[in-house]
Amino acid sequence: MNRLELVRNEIDVILLNQTNVEQRPLGYIHLYGVSQNCAILALKRGLNVELSAIIGILHDFHTYKFGYVKEHAALGAAEVENILRDLEVFSEKEIEIIKSAISNHSDKENKHDKYSELIKDADVLQNSIYSSVFEIKHKKRLKKVFKNLGIKVKLKNGILAKKNFEYLAKES
Repeated sequence: MNRLELVRNEIDVILLNQTNVEQRPLGYIHLYGVSQNCAILALKRGLNVELSAIIGILHDFHTYKFGYVKEHAALGAAEVENILRDLEVFSEKEIEIIKSAISNHSDKENKHDKYSELIKDADVLQNSIYSSVFEIKHKKRLKKVFKNLGIKVKLKNGILAKKNFEYLAKES
């Protein structure tokens, strides 16, 4: 089994044991979506795709395990370190990259290392495209991500303009 699948198995156990059944599908959508976004952005930026996808699937680990959001990045990073060590398939350097990115992902206003920036961008991207009614908190970052991907979008009142979604529907 590959390393990404090992980590996905850990996440699946946590989501299946989530006592708030309404949180389960949200966890799958968000964590798997961010993981895929990380992989795409990693390809675009020349980063390690496997590590990026693993960072994405683990970034909100603490939130979905405990339902506690405050300081979830730092708390999650510490727990993720233990999980990665127990799996015994990651180097010390890889563990540090993953842990650091997860620890920094909530601080979207400041610049950090390339993997921290990747997870921040993937998280903002997932939150913006999951629903056309969610207000986008980090518009500047989101616009930069779309530009990096070569995608033109319009924001209206801090939300992806409805015409972005209508355009996609007309194309299919």
